[in-house]
Amino acid sequence: MKAAVKPVIKSRQMSESMPLAIFLTLAGGFQDAYSYNCRGRVFANAQTGNIVLLGQNLAQGHWGAAFRYFIPLCAFLLGVYITERVHHRFRTNEKIHWRQVILLIESLLLVITGFLPQTLNISANALMSFACAMQVNSFRKFHGLPCATTMCIGNIRSATEMLCRYHITKDKSLRRKSIHYYFVILIFAIGATAGALITSVLGSPAIWTAACLLLAGFVLMFMKEQPEP
Repeated sequence: MKAAVKPVIKSRQMSESMPLAIFLTLAGGFQDAYSYNCRGRVFANAQTGNIVLLGQNLAQGHWGAAFRYFIPLCAFLLGVYITERVHHRFRTNEKIHWRQVILLIESLLLVITGFLPQTLNISANALMSFACAMQVNSFRKFHGLPCATTMCIGNIRSATEMLCRYHITKDKSLRRKSIHYYFVILIFAIGATAGALITSVLGSPAIWTAACLLLAGFVLMFMKEQPEP
């Protein structure tokens, strides 16, 4: 008789878990609302919007205003570059995951941002854009699905595509994936709402709330990998 074959149980990294996605997405929505409402109506995360506003101000000859949108864009590019360097430096480290290093750096940048006065909004937006770039470049998948925690357009497209494909094929796995994306979008909206409300009360230091969310994600990543159902 043939020996029974044990089923292979795949493990899922905590860096791709839904609890971590919730913390990071709440922080992502919070940062966008904070930067827009408290730091001169600049989007820390949505670089597409900054590029449009940059072009508009250049076309109108408003060089100072254009500079305000150019700096966060450059900071975002630098953030992606530094993330790759951190990945290379810590990829074989057994004591701490390289993505945890990213979360620590992000949290520190947001803490510093909270201390900056309104006269240094350009610097504040640069720090947040840098942090956003690190996050979006480091956390790209959750539950095996490509997913962003700092913006929504890609998630909206994927959610609706999966929903349509489910209606066509009746494949329940597609419905589950669609719900996953819509849930992440909802969490982002909650984070943005909280960001607007808390910022209206606390002002500049409100960004420390997002730093705490990222630190919670850092701690969460010390948990062991979870088996896939």
